[in-house]
Amino acid sequence: MIRAAIAGLGRWGRNLVEASTGHARLKIVCAVEPDVARARNFCAEHGLQLTGSLDAVLADSSIDAVLLATPHSLHPAQVMACAAARKHVFCEKPLALRRADAVRMFDACRQAGVMLAVGHNRRFWPSMAALRDTVASGELGSILHIEGHNSNENSQALTAGWRLSPDESPGGGLTGAGLHVLDAFVSLLGPVRRVYAQLNSREQGPPPLDTAMLALDFLSGATGTLATVRATPLYWRVHVFGTKGSAEVLDECTMILRMSGARPRQITYPAIDVLRAELDAFAEAIDNKRGFPVPKADVLATLAAFEAALRSMQSGHPIGCDDGA
Repeated sequence: MIRAAIAGLGRWGRNLVEASTGHARLKIVCAVEPDVARARNFCAEHGLQLTGSLDAVLADSSIDAVLLATPHSLHPAQVMACAAARKHVFCEKPLALRRADAVRMFDACRQAGVMLAVGHNRRFWPSMAALRDTVASGELGSILHIEGHNSNENSQALTAGWRLSPDESPGGGLTGAGLHVLDAFVSLLGPVRRVYAQLNSREQGPPPLDTAMLALDFLSGATGTLATVRATPLYWRVHVFGTKGSAEVLDECTMILRMSGARPRQITYPAIDVLRAELDAFAEAIDNKRGFPVPKADVLATLAAFEAALRSMQSGHPIGCDDGA
């Protein structure tokens, strides 16, 4: 059994705890939360030891792994500390706000011999797995273009807290919901070469009211567009266009396939517990020393495109992606 701690008991940290309940190979036994009073009842309900200090967890030899659901800017120092303590790490996305920081984090975990997994949970959607398989099979022909959108109205409930900080969410909705789409793009088409991005802040809030738009050129020669809106109901779309057909994912379980000369076909896949699947993959990677389904190269390519988008938002010009070469 992998004994784990979770750092951060906000909405998403609590979701991870719920998803781990009864897991056969991974058990969250303690939690790190600075606001001890707010977390006390939740920890009692789930049988978690509660502490306000990550250092206390890192010094505990009975803890094998740490799950991080903390503010983005804290991830680099926290991952490096976990590596130094020889703890496996599951870190919610974005792993870092700068590609260079992520490189150091991966290097530290590799040198320590511990796993570093990044929580891009949409990778585990049955529909997105099917879309990756469809693109990889060549069924759509040569891939020419990709379009994507991810919006949700979670921000409408935010009137305070770190997610409202420009330092933590420098690209508006891109840093949260939009990054899921950017990761999906990279998983499907590979690294981005250049980004032209715009952030339109209608109201600073709280809650914030903004839109983000990206035009992307991929190293493969394909093009793409991405948009996200922080104040509209949940909407997801990733649509890949090829010379023989197109495939569009609209939610966790639905893909529409449009092939030349044929009627559109909607395919519905059985639903799964996505966060549980993510934790299954983390435990499998630790137990069998195999790669996590979100490869390091993809994480770095996504962050390179993210950084380029932020610079483009500031400059108003297209920006090339730094691939670290």
